[in-house]
Amino acid sequence: MNYSALSLWHETTPTDWSARRALSGEVEVDVAIVGAGFTGLWTAYYLSRARPDMRIAIVEAEVAGFGASGRNGGWCSGLFPVDLGDEQAAVMRATVDEVLRIAAEEGIDCHATKSGTISLIRNGAQLKRVRASGAHVLTPAQTAQHVRASRVLGSTFTPDCAVIHPARLVRGLADVVARRSVTIYEKSPVLRVQPGEVRTAVGTVRAKYVVRATEGFTPKLPRLARAIIPVYSLMVATEPLSEATWERIGLASRPTFTDHRHLVIYGQRTADDRLVLGGRGAPYHLGSKVAPGYDRAPRVFAKLQETVIDLFPALDKARFTHAWGGPLGISRDWHPSVGLDRTTGMAWAGGYVGDGVSTTNLAGRTLADLILSRNSRLVRLPWVDHKSPLWEPEPLRWVGVNAGLRAMTMADAEERFTGRPSLIARAMAPLIGH
Repeated sequence: MNYSALSLWHETTPTDWSARRALSGEVEVDVAIVGAGFTGLWTAYYLSRARPDMRIAIVEAEVAGFGASGRNGGWCSGLFPVDLGDEQAAVMRATVDEVLRIAAEEGIDCHATKSGTISLIRNGAQLKRVRASGAHVLTPAQTAQHVRASRVLGSTFTPDCAVIHPARLVRGLADVVARRSVTIYEKSPVLRVQPGEVRTAVGTVRAKYVVRATEGFTPKLPRLARAIIPVYSLMVATEPLSEATWERIGLASRPTFTDHRHLVIYGQRTADDRLVLGGRGAPYHLGSKVAPGYDRAPRVFAKLQETVIDLFPALDKARFTHAWGGPLGISRDWHPSVGLDRTTGMAWAGGYVGDGVSTTNLAGRTLADLILSRNSRLVRLPWVDHKSPLWEPEPLRWVGVNAGLRAMTMADAEERFTGRPSLIARAMAPLIGH
């Protein structure tokens, strides 16, 4: 596989994408981690810092940074998919700074800039919803200090977000843990994860602790088909834009941006002056199937390009050079979780609902504290040891998930037509965890 062709991020990462050696034979370690994305790498990082003598192995089906960790929208934000109280929120905000601190300390140039997130309000219904929530609303003039988009009635702003180049961060982190004597086995698809053991077709890792860090790829593992569903999020990127064009768009300090529609979009200005926009809308595939062909959905790519031009009419002649996608993981109650079963030694983290760049760091620190039996503030957070219900069996979840995606599209159309908050969205809220 040509890994550099997976996304803009993969293409613009100065790294050798050739795979490290694969697992072969039997290996014994203290901690075995399945998945070399952010969750697995952060867990290995904090364990190896705390215990340099600890034997740690990561087993990865492709290469480090292959999945969502290398393909996401580049938002390292304080967002958490569910409201778990002030303490969890404070820890999430601090986690943004922790990611940037470690990147700087370890010399990982991931193009990080912390300039917050601007969320645009672009119709009357969105304005009513935001005001009803009690959020502070910026005026159109105040909004224009951050970004100049079309039909803006106002916006909300949070400082708790940094923009990053995700593949640079994940590849840099992989190199750091490898230098710390963590062994990363690549091109080693895992067939079974069970207490004390991670098994591939040609090798086995035995360990006291086994960490599952597989996110959207979790359904590929036995007995976990209904634990997490993979939902595809897709992205498009323009060519590098001229300074004159950026003068018309704004985003001078590189804040991330979105708007208050129901079907999520997310964007950033890259360090090399491209505009990147991602969003939901790709279908969920029967049986929680994940396949390379699902990374590309021309209809969704076209819609994302239309959205870019609708937001920023100055880009009507811009050339779009990249389009890509990949699966993210969603639990049935939209509730991320992290935990360790001390009886079996099995640990897990995931279900980030697309907010994983920062949350994975918190997961890695928490897993390290759990494995090392540290009675820290992190292990007492409310998401620790949370158990989400299973998703419905097929074909019920295929029908339900795709109906939910369609409903959010309809909710946005309803609000544009009526000027009032969507009744469809209100009806769907209990079903989709909001």
